Amino acid sequence: MTWQNNGEAAVFVKGSLRNNNTLIQSLFMNMSEEQASGESMQLSEEQLCQIEKNRRAALQRLASRNVPVPVGESWRRHIGTEFAKPYFTKLMSFVTIERKCSTVYPSLEQVFYWTTLCAIEDVKVVILGQDPYHHPGQAHGLAFSVLRPKSPPPSLENIFMELQEDIDGFQHPGHGDLTEWGKQGVLLLNSVLTVRAHQPTSHEGRGWEIFTDAVVLWLSRNLKGLVFLLWGSYAQKKGRVIDRKRHHVLETSHPSPYSVHLGFSGCRHFSKANMLLKASGKKPVEWTAL
Repeated sequence: MTWQNNGEAAVFVKGSLRNNNTLIQSLFMNMSEEQASGESMQLSEEQLCQIEKNRRAALQRLASRNVPVPVGESWRRHIGTEFAKPYFTKLMSFVTIERKCSTVYPSLEQVFYWTTLCAIEDVKVVILGQDPYHHPGQAHGLAFSVLRPKSPPPSLENIFMELQEDIDGFQHPGHGDLTEWGKQGVLLLNSVLTVRAHQPTSHEGRGWEIFTDAVVLWLSRNLKGLVFLLWGSYAQKKGRVIDRKRHHVLETSHPSPYSVHLGFSGCRHFSKANMLLKASGKKPVEWTAL
């Protein structure tokens, strides 16, 4: 690529955002007196490095504007490019408008809570959900989990019942906060990360599914020996991107009262997950630690 000098000391070309397409580039050139005579110049390696550095910095600024809330550093480092993509910019605009016009769960600060509990490299079990709880005081960024002092919803109660049958020493914790699992590397990831109050699935089809698909795909491609627990047809469909030669996948019905009897009860996924983790040389999950 060459540039013709018109006598100016430097040329600065700056990209712009149009129609949700991100194009942010900074080009810097310093020309000598000999080159000012009208000769063309090939960009040096140093200049190309500076251009790439400026491009990355601009994308990081855009990503930070899209996601001003806390995001785990390792997660931002590995999947942060998603935050600067056009679909995500459009998604964030939608969620911002929703928050202005109605109540949205979880709170802004808790949407990415799941990224703050462990590094992305330390994930070892993935449990996929659909969308957040839509009643006050429940959702806090983890699938199936609820904030204290809210009582566990029916699906979580069925999960606890299965744990009591499957894991020696497990006792109902008296709450529904699964944060301690997250700290051990259990990723509790909903497909959709926000919802309008009292309107389940109200934020489906707006872009969250693209983002969480990218998360699952990154885990599948870059880690090894994970255990994916796919409960119900929705989670199983989302799990189609998982490389089953690299990871373990356990499937059964959803723990909802409507389907718990179709396979979830008695599935023993928690003890099986620990057996598979041990076989992969990973530390098993202390499911009793809640």
